Amino acid sequence: MKLSNKGMTRRQFLTGATAATTATLMGIRGADAAPTENSGLRITDLKIVLSAPPRDGGWNWIFLKIETDAGIHGWGEASLQEKDAGVIAEIETFKKFLIGKDPFQIEHIWASLHRRVTWTGGAVTMSAMSAIDLALWDIKGKALGVPVYELFGGKVRDKVKLYANGWFNGSTPEELARDAKATAAKGYKAMKLYPFGGPQVATPERIQLGVDRVAAVREAVGPNVEVGVDIRNALNIWGARRVAQKLEPFDLMFMEEPILYDNSATLVELARETSVPIAVGERLYTRWEFREVLEKNAVDIIQPDICHAGGISELKKIAAMAETYYVTLAPHNSNGPISTVASLHLDMMINNCFMQELILRFLDRYNEVLTEPLVVEDGYCTPPAGPGWGTELREDVLAKYPPKEYNPVSSGDVF
Repeated sequence: MKLSNKGMTRRQFLTGATAATTATLMGIRGADAAPTENSGLRITDLKIVLSAPPRDGGWNWIFLKIETDAGIHGWGEASLQEKDAGVIAEIETFKKFLIGKDPFQIEHIWASLHRRVTWTGGAVTMSAMSAIDLALWDIKGKALGVPVYELFGGKVRDKVKLYANGWFNGSTPEELARDAKATAAKGYKAMKLYPFGGPQVATPERIQLGVDRVAAVREAVGPNVEVGVDIRNALNIWGARRVAQKLEPFDLMFMEEPILYDNSATLVELARETSVPIAVGERLYTRWEFREVLEKNAVDIIQPDICHAGGISELKKIAAMAETYYVTLAPHNSNGPISTVASLHLDMMINNCFMQELILRFLDRYNEVLTEPLVVEDGYCTPPAGPGWGTELREDVLAKYPPKEYNPVSSGDVF
């Protein structure tokens, strides 16, 4: 039988889907019956929504709403700092392929977009694919009446530990100590800071200032709060070696991106010279790019971004691959609310989740634009309860924060 989906409610959809599956199992499918993998739904439109995050300049949040002929829609996110135009154009290109497709065939759609003729991969394409993947899982969860993490085998934990980013207002050791102490007082048991800026060829004075900043934060929060250092590729191997040596006494949870991410052999050398755990991954896409750093045992923690590395479909595979190397995940997340909610769903159902990054200065805006807020208790969070992501975006509220113009080239003083 063929399932009609015009004006279909979720109860009608579930009833029809169950009947179709039962008929197949009993061997009574007619010649004109839809295959069991055909949900009866069809994608009708893709809508892009842009909104400015609560900060000056930099980038916009890019959301994707995929609509179906059953009245069920899903939300994804493709926020890619400073590359709005490219991501939007890529989504519009993919739209031509997606209209009319069955939104339940997520693996087929993912592979089709990734293996398209000649050109594939890269930040722009993978961010567009990630948004599509996320929106499709939201649709499937809503249609079946379950949270997204249930579609991947169910949860393995009841709550997710967060590490705080965006908690600091100052930059001197004294200011950072003050802000770190206030953040720990809110219940956060882990936090990250950026103590080393400037050109890759660092001076001894700049290195010492960075070390002093870390020392001040560690002293302020004590030994029971995890402290991570994000170097953001701001050092060459000489500087990274010196920094790693000087940071060892502070018992860090990780040293993130100490050098540029595209030379795994050098990362291996650095990792073998220090006891400080090395974390990388926010600029790597798909399991194929993570394979090399895992095979070479170059890192202790990987940080794939659910909006850039291929969506929740791909991060689940990356996590499984990392688990075989005893490597944990701390998913990168400097994006908007859908990125955060989707990351929490991932964290709930992978065995090797270390922590989840949360930008504290974004939290109030997240909860302003979400229909169901994120509740942080004692430094932990769970995704909102309900089908799909468990929450929706308020488009009227997003419209209050229109996208901003910005300089698309702003490498600053890193290089």
